[in-house]
Amino acid sequence: MDIIKVFGSNLKKYRTSMGISQEVFADKCGMHRTYISAIECYRRSISLENIQRIADALGIETYKLFLEENMND
Repeated sequence: MDIIKVFGSNLKKYRTSMGISQEVFADKCGMHRTYISAIECYRRSISLENIQRIADALGIETYKLFLEENMND
């Protein structure tokens, strides 16, 4: 399991299911769009505080961002 890829893929999946752009989502989290893009493209590690901010903005439990795709549903 590559945790950075799992997290980035799940972030993108949940964000797109909300129908919002990276820019709108970044504003909702209080982050920059390029930071969200880097996470979704597996180029950034992320702090625990930012993980929680992202989960809160998505309206999901934090652990769901760490589940591999076949286990999310």
